[in-house]
Amino acid sequence: MSQPFVLVDGSSYLYRAFHALPPLTNKEGEPTGAMYGVINMLRRLLKDYSPEHVAVIFDAKGKTFRNELYAEYKAHRPSMPDALRAQIEPLHTIIRAMGFPILCVDGVEADDVIGTLAVQAAALSMPTLISTGDKDMAQLVNDHITLINTMSNTVMDAQGVVEKFGVPPNRMVDYLSLVGDTSDNVPGVEKCGPKTAVKWIDQYGSLDNVMAHANEITGKIGENLRAALNYLPLARQLVTIKTDVVLDITPDNLRRQPADEATLLELYKRFEFKAWHNELLEREGSNVPPPVQMTTSYEIILTEEVFYTWLDKLNNAPLFAIDTETTSLNYMQAELVGISFCVQSGEACYLPLAHNYLGAPQQLNRDWVLQQLKTLLEDPTPKKIGQHIKYDMNVLKKYDIHLQGIAFDTMLESYCLNSIASRHDMDSLALKYLNKKTITFEEVAGKGAKQITFNLVALDVATQYAAEDADITFQLHTALWAQLKEQSGSSKIFETLEMPLIDILSRMEYRGVFIDVERLKQLSETFLERMIELENEVYHMAGMTFNLESPKQLQEVLFDHLKLPVIKKTPTGQPSTAEPILQELALNYPLPKLIMEYRTLSKLKSTYTDKLPLSVDKLTGRVHTSYHQAVASTGRLSSSDPNLQNIPIRAEEGRAIRSVFKAAPGYKIVSADYSQVELRIMAHLSEDEGLLSAFAQGLDIHTATAAEVFGTPLDKVTSDQRRKAKAINFGLIYGMSAFGLAKQLSVDRHDAQHYIDVYFSRYPGVKKYMETTREKAHAQGYVETIRGRRLYLPFINSKNKNEQMAAERVAINAPMQGTAADIIKQAMINVQQFLDTHDIDAVMLMQVHDELVFEVKETHIEKLTSVLPDLMSHAETLKVPLLISVGVGDNWEAAHG
Repeated sequence: MSQPFVLVDGSSYLYRAFHALPPLTNKEGEPTGAMYGVINMLRRLLKDYSPEHVAVIFDAKGKTFRNELYAEYKAHRPSMPDALRAQIEPLHTIIRAMGFPILCVDGVEADDVIGTLAVQAAALSMPTLISTGDKDMAQLVNDHITLINTMSNTVMDAQGVVEKFGVPPNRMVDYLSLVGDTSDNVPGVEKCGPKTAVKWIDQYGSLDNVMAHANEITGKIGENLRAALNYLPLARQLVTIKTDVVLDITPDNLRRQPADEATLLELYKRFEFKAWHNELLEREGSNVPPPVQMTTSYEIILTEEVFYTWLDKLNNAPLFAIDTETTSLNYMQAELVGISFCVQSGEACYLPLAHNYLGAPQQLNRDWVLQQLKTLLEDPTPKKIGQHIKYDMNVLKKYDIHLQGIAFDTMLESYCLNSIASRHDMDSLALKYLNKKTITFEEVAGKGAKQITFNLVALDVATQYAAEDADITFQLHTALWAQLKEQSGSSKIFETLEMPLIDILSRMEYRGVFIDVERLKQLSETFLERMIELENEVYHMAGMTFNLESPKQLQEVLFDHLKLPVIKKTPTGQPSTAEPILQELALNYPLPKLIMEYRTLSKLKSTYTDKLPLSVDKLTGRVHTSYHQAVASTGRLSSSDPNLQNIPIRAEEGRAIRSVFKAAPGYKIVSADYSQVELRIMAHLSEDEGLLSAFAQGLDIHTATAAEVFGTPLDKVTSDQRRKAKAINFGLIYGMSAFGLAKQLSVDRHDAQHYIDVYFSRYPGVKKYMETTREKAHAQGYVETIRGRRLYLPFINSKNKNEQMAAERVAINAPMQGTAADIIKQAMINVQQFLDTHDIDAVMLMQVHDELVFEVKETHIEKLTSVLPDLMSHAETLKVPLLISVGVGDNWEAAHG
């Protein structure tokens, strides 16, 4: 066979290699056996077939349509061993570096993706070779499709299937249905083995005929067959490989790419695949240098003499990097274990302060050291560099050190340079920008349940790890700042917004917000009582009991039992019960509405009312979130532990969650919220006269749009018309199509398109802006906010039409969403500068989307609320006014009242 289309069953080989090979590890204890087996198999395929068209397919995480069909599918399989799970990510990286495309498709198994591609390839007359050890694949074999078991080096064509199983490929599904599959927990006919299955198929020709003649089969096996008649059709569904999975790629697009030898060298070295590593190095014409393994010798500070030497170095250095080592990622719980510094590339030290393992050397007194460092660290003159330095600031605050003089954060330098180019953690950045493999935390502290805290790490190991962090931070700054300076807009965003924001966010995090735990407990009880009521109402209405959390059972109740219309099907052809579908059904049917209410309460209870009390810090009695500047690609802040950005506020129950965020006694909560900021930015960017005029007149923009689209006088616009206009306004700035708008408004596509056409005829500037933005995005590969924050669009010129259209939607919305992010950040800076220079007892507590939340002494409320609108409206100069709504209350929700 010459250059076939090769489809590799990655999941099958991964498990087989793991169980077949000895438990190999590298010197660091990382498991490598499964990786070695799969890579060896792929290398053999390359050697034997040199395929141009090829793909490696793995099972995606999560459940598949078979779990919806049969809840017990694969239910008895043990969970994946940790030693195997640890190998998956590096194996995928190696496979990609070898040039193989990898596919993982949600909702189906690797078999289904392989089956679909094989059938597509056969239609293109491409000879296809499926590399697998899975017997189920035999059902796919035909004149164009052949199987190869690369581990045993055996090939199976149609005749080979007959010889091995006793039935031809087109009867393999019948065969598998009868015998079942214990490994997948697929029920077959009890006591029906391969010989019996083959005999029945030979005698009756097919599974359907076997079932039709079940009464003719005598004995216990006949009884077993008749007992299985009800579930044999299900078994057939479970063992049948889908060949119609919707994919974004076709066989002729799946081509092997040139190998990434630099990545292969690094990973082969790390996992000690020495022969392959040496083979790459010795290959003629291979000039790719492997990533540099850090071997620098760093200094440890254990005496006052060495400490003072380094203190002098730091005081005399115009710029130095700092990094803390602690016992926890939670800055409120973390104890300081040590500090590392770097004054120039390669010159770094580690100052251990609290390593307390048995036999640990004597270290300098932590309180004494911090007292000596306090002046230096609080002096704004020596400039400091950090990697995610906000965390270090928060840790040092616990020891009464308020870090100042922060000039650079390498995480934010990377983020402002390109928010989507890579992860912004140190290990990823070192490899990307310095070609250096750093020591990871797991390498010094272990993994999983065996991981130790840093105070238990041996000092020699800790010194290399910690000092390297400071050294790499210094080197990263040098590399990143050189690139960032070349982008005036991005460097300005970094200097004027992101860096000043670090201190503000640190203050907000450390202050925390008080929550009413008793109120949360009451809400949990109330939600649970209502959920029980809803369950009973649903059961009564449905005429049966079922699991409300089960999509499969809900599907049966809604579409099989109650015969509700099927609005959309899943990729597997089943009626969808996704939230948007239930929302649509709820407009006309009571049961889906009850289900929606139940789901809302269940989510509120599990995510907020049950969990928020667990987030309260025992010392402060407050919740301390973490704000993230380098996550959302558009510049928006996000938060975690707890996430304050996703509290649902449309429903009354969601707003009740907001009411538990309270002010301390003698204080009030003040909320300041931008009104329709993204639509105002759209008016500014598009310069559309209609939008500019509406905002200039202070009109309600949704009412104004409704008047234009529906040809109705302003004072005659109905609430329904305004609702539709609001959907149009927001839908279009997010790139919504007529199809999407039709679904949202529950109108037909023709009407939705009419609304869009009328909208653009009334607001032609908006249409022109969208067209121009798309053109710019295609030409330059990125879009920018008003201030120059850049968002790259890697798929804007993709050959895949869906990817390209998605990128175009992002291109239209990102300048608005990114500008809104820039505005709220500037507002935070404006307000904090005012608070720092005026005698007002007020602190910024939270930032949520376009809203700032403050805790203000009751007697100072007027002082703050009188200036907030002005401070926030001057965060950006637009062609339309920025409108700010300010409210005051005892809690966050009341401040919105």
